[in-house]
Amino acid sequence: MSRDPVINPFGQAIGYPVANWQALSGPEHMVMTGRYCRLEPLSGAHFDGLWQCLMSDEAQDTWTYLMDRPASRAEFDAWLSKRVDSSDPLFFAILDQQTGAVLGQASYLRIDRKEGAVEVGWLHYSPALQRSRIATEAMYLMMKQAFAWGYRRYEWKCNSLNAPSCRAAVRLGFTFEGIHRQVRVDRGHNRDTAWYSILDHEWPRISVELERWLSPDNFAPDGQQRSRLDLSAA
Repeated sequence: MSRDPVINPFGQAIGYPVANWQALSGPEHMVMTGRYCRLEPLSGAHFDGLWQCLMSDEAQDTWTYLMDRPASRAEFDAWLSKRVDSSDPLFFAILDQQTGAVLGQASYLRIDRKEGAVEVGWLHYSPALQRSRIATEAMYLMMKQAFAWGYRRYEWKCNSLNAPSCRAAVRLGFTFEGIHRQVRVDRGHNRDTAWYSILDHEWPRISVELERWLSPDNFAPDGQQRSRLDLSAA
């Protein structure tokens, strides 16, 4: 399908046609299962696991770009409880498929069914989840499902100073779209937001590369990757 602008009778360029477009359903609470991980709709059954993996001493720096670290288990559970029945953001717990251990969380948010855009966010990875096959597969599963629902635009946004998040977006195939300056004040500090996206017509190519990297054949017996995943130049 051509994505060249259409020229209207006045000689003005307008967007390419999108035939039979209509508002979408989803996202919805559902289990997403891969080789290495499982995403489950957030529930009280995940609270203990999230407390253990996100509130350890080793995980203190994982809160920097999210929110103030809860001061107690009661405060932590109260925050999660508000997210269990939320539909936007729609939260999931990320579990190790083999052990069942809870390793982090993610969500769909800013869900625009009318225009077909959805963002992935509230990513909170424990140290055990960071830079792992599970982390990559979790993002792959969420992207795959969003495009299966018919979304045209899949977004990633982060604090522009959050270098690991910016690198992850590019590695996963997102296109950098720019920085929205002085978006808000976070805990007394300015926040500029970096915007990234994947579009529906880009997904088939990106999905092939993600599936290639996630293949068991790409990993040595010690778990080391045989080839890197870097879609930044794709």
